[in-house]
Amino acid sequence: MTSKAEILVEALPWLARFHGATVVIKYGGNAMTEESLRERFAEDVVFLRYAGLKPVVVHGGGPQISAQLKVQGIESHFTAGLRVTTPEAMNVVRMVLTGQVNREVVGLVNRHGPFAVGMSGEDARLFTAEKKYAVVEGEQVDIGQVGEIVKVDPGAVRALLDDGRIPVISSVAVGDDGEIYNVNADTAAAALAVALQAQKLIVLTDVKGLYARWPDESSLIKQLKAAELETLLPSLESGMVPKMEACLTAVQGGVPQAHVLDGREPHALLLEIFTDQGTGTMVMPS
Repeated sequence: MTSKAEILVEALPWLARFHGATVVIKYGGNAMTEESLRERFAEDVVFLRYAGLKPVVVHGGGPQISAQLKVQGIESHFTAGLRVTTPEAMNVVRMVLTGQVNREVVGLVNRHGPFAVGMSGEDARLFTAEKKYAVVEGEQVDIGQVGEIVKVDPGAVRALLDDGRIPVISSVAVGDDGEIYNVNADTAAAALAVALQAQKLIVLTDVKGLYARWPDESSLIKQLKAAELETLLPSLESGMVPKMEACLTAVQGGVPQAHVLDGREPHALLLEIFTDQGTGTMVMPS
């Protein structure tokens, strides 16, 4: 029992420091497809809410989108790591993100109380995007309805937070021309964290953090400054680039701390926020 008391006491300065703080969490990957991890994630988010923080969840749903496209007989194509999103693929993306994944996350959180409210980036024009092109060998390539966020209007999210709710947001955006766009959820989470002046951006992924020499586990980087990350970016594995770019965007936009954590580690969120040791990789302003 003493060890439990020690853990609670260790959490005290962090509870005091982050009371009332807004924390934007990017949720996706393996943590989203395994039932036990999904339930633990929901518990962690509700714990943050009861501990006096203001969590906001932004999610993608790559595996679920790929599965549904397969069911519908629509081939998945990727160019420069980005999903080519035709109008028929966009209908599936929108249906899966907003109609399926968003509902599941909201449902899991709401087992613990009337907290979660689901939103799409289209709602209240939360995310405005414009068309994004892939670049292959220096040439622009059209990849369909894939967007880059150019504006965030966080008013509706703030209203929900002020009402004690937990906004759960799917990474779909709308253009000024009314076109619907698929946007990268890491990028969306970073843009929202900046707009909300969040205290933290936390990106959950399926590795322990950023490695100096991937896949050498002893080379895990516990923390680094934005300028160091900028230097490292060109050498990173392609899957890690959008996550680390999101962290960089956040801290350069005024968010004091951005983290990449292993979403497969039970309660990684709580370990990061409420323990002296922390977990994963933390990025701080230069």
